[in-house]
Amino acid sequence: MKVKLNKKILGKNDECALQNRTFFSEHNTLCLNVISSPGSGKTTIISRTILDLKDKIKIGVIEGDIKTDIDAAKISQTGAPAVQIETRGACHLSAQQITAKLGAISAADLDVVFIENVGNLVCPSDFDLGEQGRVVVLSVPEGDDKPAKYPGTFAKADCLLINKIDLLEHLEFDIDKVIKDAVKLNPDLKIFQISAKTASGMNHWYNWLVCSIEAHTPKT
Repeated sequence: MKVKLNKKILGKNDECALQNRTFFSEHNTLCLNVISSPGSGKTTIISRTILDLKDKIKIGVIEGDIKTDIDAAKISQTGAPAVQIETRGACHLSAQQITAKLGAISAADLDVVFIENVGNLVCPSDFDLGEQGRVVVLSVPEGDDKPAKYPGTFAKADCLLINKIDLLEHLEFDIDKVIKDAVKLNPDLKIFQISAKTASGMNHWYNWLVCSIEAHTPKT
């Protein structure tokens, strides 16, 4: 019974995910699903990206948390459209929830939509939201064993942001090990070492983002 129920849930989710992906493609909007543990710096990265690229690209954000609209409020302070989804206990967002919020951020008018998923390195990787790419954030304080412990999340990612590198001198974190383990799981993974606090390395992330947007925009 449990297996049948899971298949039914995932089947409905995948149907909505396909609808979302079609919507994004038809409107030339890039959608990125941002996944990480709690406290990795997802919201700070997205906020800084919005502020630094506000004259180049139009960004909107769908925030996912179990409770509160704290992160959506932070994003709104940048001037970008943001909407909060409270999962009320669920450890991930669903494609249906994304569908319901596309109009609230006028997604059809944006260059990129960030979906900041619930802080979790397990559940979110199993649910397709209709995104065209996945960004995983791993912060230095979390430790260097995460790709080995959560291989599925890193194997399905398109981009890995190793955040809070300004703390490297204060913590034991083998960045070469992280890169080696991640690339072993995913040879095509793009990896950037950044600090959203100091802006170190952020330009490399921005270049990748802009190139990804251009790749999803038909040539005229």
